[in-house]
Amino acid sequence: MSTVSETIPAALKPDVDAALDWFNRDQPIPFEVTGILGPDDALASDAPRKLKLVLCGGDRCEQRSFRVASGGAGHADAPERLRALLRSKYRVRDWWVAFIFDTSKSVAVRLIPAPS
Repeated sequence: MSTVSETIPAALKPDVDAALDWFNRDQPIPFEVTGILGPDDALASDAPRKLKLVLCGGDRCEQRSFRVASGGAGHADAPERLRALLRSKYRVRDWWVAFIFDTSKSVAVRLIPAPS
């Protein structure tokens, strides 16, 4: 049986935040993470990392599973590769985003919904 922790380990925080942001995109009420199932298992797993999160929003709570693959972790050239991909796809629009926001620390994150 998995343990449930209300505290998100610091090493999992970026992946949990990415999963939550992705989940909240399609929700009428924003959810927040209230727990994680098996945090030790998630820390021990390789990419893609499987996260089982307890999400609550409004008057309902749900347990959802996510697989998060971070494409930027451990690659020194990841920000530049990401910028090149965005430039090739969005052209002038990407230039405007880079002009307005600091994109020097961009990280590629791929979220894969896991079956519940």
